[in-house]
Amino acid sequence: MSDVASDEDGQQVDGAGDPDEDRRPRTSGRWPLIALGIVLVAAAAFAIGRFTTLGTAASGPNAADIGFARDMQVHHAQAVEMAMVEYAATGNDDLRYTAYDIATGQASQSGEMYDWLVQWGVAPYGSDPLMQWMQEAPGHHDAPSDATDEELRAAMGMATEQDLARLRETAGTDEGDCLFIELMTRHHEGAIEMTDAIAELGSNPRVRQVASAMAETQQREIDALHDIGGQIGCA
Repeated sequence: MSDVASDEDGQQVDGAGDPDEDRRPRTSGRWPLIALGIVLVAAAAFAIGRFTTLGTAASGPNAADIGFARDMQVHHAQAVEMAMVEYAATGNDDLRYTAYDIATGQASQSGEMYDWLVQWGVAPYGSDPLMQWMQEAPGHHDAPSDATDEELRAAMGMATEQDLARLRETAGTDEGDCLFIELMTRHHEGAIEMTDAIAELGSNPRVRQVASAMAETQQREIDALHDIGGQIGCA
């Protein structure tokens, strides 16, 4: 069958009926506006998280509380980045809603954790390697003393730069949706290990309360992502 069709004036139009056309992402022209919108929403969530919880974690922290607040902000930043890519491109409503919740929820939590560090009078970022504060947690697998930052991030369930590049390249396709589910599931699992550690090692009640809520939320999101993956045929 020819791919030549006629427009309303009877003129022939090449490419009509191209089966590949329906499989291409339809959001490319709207990417800048969508991305800007979600960035603004995430920034607002960060500010809300910081300024609506002033004083809630003012009591003195221990080293684990400080390490958790620092490392989880690093962890959350990548989750927000991946969720923004997915939100902007996916054609699956369930994934779009889930990505929005992840981006705004974790941006808000990052704002609160940043405020903890301000209240405690410590720098937002330290010189210790990632996860060092977790070394005494029961069941925690010690990272090699010479582990690189990339290896430590992988141990936290974080995506590599190659993973992120592939996510952006496939965004808006079934492959991209399935990759997002895979990467975010692994990311959440790493976060839950961190919340389990702070439950054992932390001293600040608000830190432990927020960490418990993170674990519950992220487990629900893991379950939701698993269900969506099954619906769209992810391996």
